[in-house]
Amino acid sequence: MTDLPAPVYHTVKSLPKRLQPREMFDRIGAEHVPDEVLFAILLRSGTRGFNVVDLSRELLRQFGSLTALVRADMRQLRNLKGIGPAKARELKAALELARRLSQEQVEERGSVHSPEDVARQLREPARELEHECFWVVLLDTRNRMKQAPVLVSQGVLNASLVHAREVFRPAVLHSAAAVILAHNHPSGDPSPSPEDLRITRELVTAGKQLGIRVLDHVIVGQSRPGQQSYFHSLRESGLVAFQETST
Repeated sequence: MTDLPAPVYHTVKSLPKRLQPREMFDRIGAEHVPDEVLFAILLRSGTRGFNVVDLSRELLRQFGSLTALVRADMRQLRNLKGIGPAKARELKAALELARRLSQEQVEERGSVHSPEDVARQLREPARELEHECFWVVLLDTRNRMKQAPVLVSQGVLNASLVHAREVFRPAVLHSAAAVILAHNHPSGDPSPSPEDLRITRELVTAGKQLGIRVLDHVIVGQSRPGQQSYFHSLRESGLVAFQETST
């Protein structure tokens, strides 16, 4: 049996509706869409034979990271096919605002003193999600959050979706001293599954090899009658052996 060729979408309108940037943005929220969707909304249009999502992916591929994009000058941005002076100017303005906001928040970012501090960050974003999402919280040497929790995967939580390289890539990129893992249970019950425990142990081991401490894995559910808490800390439950927290 011959495999059918993958569909080619030359325009955003030809994409399945659920994958169109504006529809996805409205449906799951700005904080949950991938980087290329945010860039697609900024860029608004693609170029001949190259829709705006493909253009955004190429932008990210060529620069390799958001940090590299922030550092790019106008000439570097304009050198990418499909990015003219106007698009380059708008991108540079948006990235510079993000850089300034990050700098402004350096002294305001909160310290993580307990699993509830992490659960509180994710409770509202997770409330409306119908699928599991996995985040990593990046901490400095004083257990202060370096930025908002980073979304690293979406879908059913299993080893095929949660890769150590995806979890620790932002930690390496932002020079995090430690991380806290987190994901949601759309059912509302934050009790860990055997798969949750297995994946957590694998990530703790991977963190040791990279020199990045994994301090906890927080599972966020919902408040339910008769349920002790809307979240579950694997460190506090003693179900997984984590590395020591810094003092």
